[in-house]
Amino acid sequence: MQAIKVAVDAVVFGYAPEEGISVLLIKRRYEPFQKQWALPGGLVKNEESLEEAVKRELKEEAGISVHYLEQLYSFGKPGRDPRNRVVSVTYFGLVRPANYQLSAQTDAEDVGWFNLNKLPKLAFDHKEIVTTAFKRLRSKLSYEPIGFELLDKKFPFSDLEHLYEALLGRAIDRRNFKKKIMGYGILEELDEMIQKKAGRPARLFQFNKNKYFELQERGYNFDLFF
Repeated sequence: MQAIKVAVDAVVFGYAPEEGISVLLIKRRYEPFQKQWALPGGLVKNEESLEEAVKRELKEEAGISVHYLEQLYSFGKPGRDPRNRVVSVTYFGLVRPANYQLSAQTDAEDVGWFNLNKLPKLAFDHKEIVTTAFKRLRSKLSYEPIGFELLDKKFPFSDLEHLYEALLGRAIDRRNFKKKIMGYGILEELDEMIQKKAGRPARLFQFNKNKYFELQERGYNFDLFF
């Protein structure tokens, strides 16, 4: 009987105001699926935890360290890897691509960010994994404010609106959205303005992390349906 191997894969989503949502992919150096794009990942070593393995794979294949990744799901359909019976424990996160310098290493021939709506053909079952991860990311928007680390330290409220519209893939009721977000007390309105390329100057805001973590510890339900 063939032993089941355990692997990890990382779905690292990126966000930039100009490009929208992207996904970090590596081009495979070796078979199977040689020269095809895939998620960073690989087999877990005997001496390491799952979290250690996924961080190592991201460092080895893409040259980056992602501080926070959330466990997503386990994918174990027979035949998903033509070499062995492999169960992949997947992780996902959301980062700002500008903060990372990519570097393809080990069994990765190339590495890059790809727009979520223009992904190349992916190896293994990685298209299914990306789809599952993005559904989870969207579902989190209904109960937890996310993505503040993707914005500048001080930002106009419209930047936050555009982030949520990019994640949801649709327009939002901006008046209702602002009313809810401001009602939680996790945003601070500043006595500073910014001049955009067009239109009137906009008021700047900043994220109050202490208030947010305080609400989290109390088990606060943000109820962000809008």
